[in-house]
Amino acid sequence: MRVHGVDVNERNVVAINNGEVPFLEPELGDFVARGVEAGMLKANLKAQASDAYILAVPTPFNEDYSADLSYIEAAADGIAPLLTGDELIILESTSPPGTTEHLARYLAATRPDLEMDQLLVAHCPERVLPGYVMKELVTNDRIVGGMTPEAAELAKKLYETFCKAEILTTDAITAEMSKLVENSYRDVNIAFANELSTISDKLGINVWELIELANHHPRVNILQPGPGVGGHCIAVDPWFIVAAAPDESQLIRQARITNDSKPRWVVSKIERQMAESNSPVVALLGLAFKKNIDDLRESPALQIALELAKKNPQTRFVISEPNVDVLPASFAHVENVELAPTAKAIEQAGTVALLVDHDEYSTVEPSQLEGKRVVDTRGQWRFISNVNLGKTEALENIHA
Repeated sequence: MRVHGVDVNERNVVAINNGEVPFLEPELGDFVARGVEAGMLKANLKAQASDAYILAVPTPFNEDYSADLSYIEAAADGIAPLLTGDELIILESTSPPGTTEHLARYLAATRPDLEMDQLLVAHCPERVLPGYVMKELVTNDRIVGGMTPEAAELAKKLYETFCKAEILTTDAITAEMSKLVENSYRDVNIAFANELSTISDKLGINVWELIELANHHPRVNILQPGPGVGGHCIAVDPWFIVAAAPDESQLIRQARITNDSKPRWVVSKIERQMAESNSPVVALLGLAFKKNIDDLRESPALQIALELAKKNPQTRFVISEPNVDVLPASFAHVENVELAPTAKAIEQAGTVALLVDHDEYSTVEPSQLEGKRVVDTRGQWRFISNVNLGKTEALENIHA
């Protein structure tokens, strides 16, 4: 298929037209390079006339946790002048219930010369995990919800050209809700693990051992705790359900509150170790929202690093993030931070906090941490719990 990519960021357009990917995603670069070389993929700043349009734009939330649909409307404005009728329009953006219908009505209002039944609009939420996109695009089941059965079937046929898993059709609002439910389910389960970590800390229990033992029950599968929840899906999507049904979504709301409060708890743990250290240097390992990627969206690690640096201006924070070359713009006016290789960051520091479980950090030797105050939010260094870590003589097994 001949594909026109559209982005408002000129840097991305230029990179893709050069056969390059402007972010980290294994294997994607090979596909892009081959598509560009074959003349089947070209990026533009404006939409081009097509048989099918797939809208995959951000849907952030406002201060009241309602969805900001301005990006979807902007994308609709970009394709509306090109429509002649009977084109397939697919919304992939994770959206609150009713957004696909809103898109259809928005397009109809923008193009009153087209009949509503000429607009074949469907919703197909993305279901891939960053770092595994090129595999999961093919192997994960997909849900397609159409404003009409015809739109659903046409969208299914399009996705069948590359997705080898089952493609399930439904109506648009159910498809929208399915994605929100999937991520809310995970958020609730992560919140349970995160709450266990704070309870275990108060009771003097090793949360990693506790979860490992509990998971030996045949019907128990507790997730691993962490410094919070990040990314553009799990940290955002549950709020769309809360906004749609505020009185009925009490558990989902509390899970969000629990996970959103975890970074502040981690900050207090790191500051306690800083107070026990004689060194004015702290190493923070990881900024991404999950391991082995460069995506910093809604990252609890980034939030922790920023809060620590701003609250402790006399302390120098050396940050290791192997997947980025420069610190993000949010550090522009923060003068007590710097980016450094992992080994150098650890060597300089008196306190070391592991915030993201990148594979690179699993190779850290116990000897590199001797005499340092250590906070492991991911449980990646449990194997060194008996090493001499100064006055604590054990890892600060916060949560994870």
